[in-house]
Amino acid sequence: MSAVKILALSGSLQDESFNQRLLDRAVHFAREAGADVTSIKLEDFDLPLYSQDREMNAFPEDAKRLKALFCSHDAFLLASPEHNGSITTALKNAIDWVSRSTDGEPPLALTGFRGKVAGLMSASPSPFGGLRSLSHLRQILTTVQTLVVTEQVSVTFAHIAFEGPELIDSLPNQLLPLLAKRVVQLAKVSA
Repeated sequence: MSAVKILALSGSLQDESFNQRLLDRAVHFAREAGADVTSIKLEDFDLPLYSQDREMNAFPEDAKRLKALFCSHDAFLLASPEHNGSITTALKNAIDWVSRSTDGEPPLALTGFRGKVAGLMSASPSPFGGLRSLSHLRQILTTVQTLVVTEQVSVTFAHIAFEGPELIDSLPNQLLPLLAKRVVQLAKVSA
């Protein structure tokens, strides 16, 4: 059996993002668990805000490119900062574009998400560690037919949880390998 293919991305567009650092650690553990991981950055995709008019008249090429990446992977590792108690606009917009039917697919085909597995994580300077964003992200992903693993990682007080790229908070360091391993295991079963 070929290696599970995982797509990893952060909802943050910020330089030196805590969520990108957290995601990079999760990617390391997913690779250790035998996965083939592709890391992308949302800022590399020119995605206008989703609108049905734009979808019908000129589906953006970068949205098609992003959807193709989602379709070609078995699972996802997603890091979500918390903006006003929810996920970032950039991440929600990406999910909206990827969820749309293209190339003659029937409506609600959800080929970028249906039957895939996702592992969620968040890092925030707050004492909540982005838990509210993870709750919203879990709800959105289950709506588009993605199996979200029960394990999740939330890094509180992220401004002191990292030293450079290294995560020094011991609890998230213990949980990240478990999250990555679970995503790989369930993706193998779902494939």
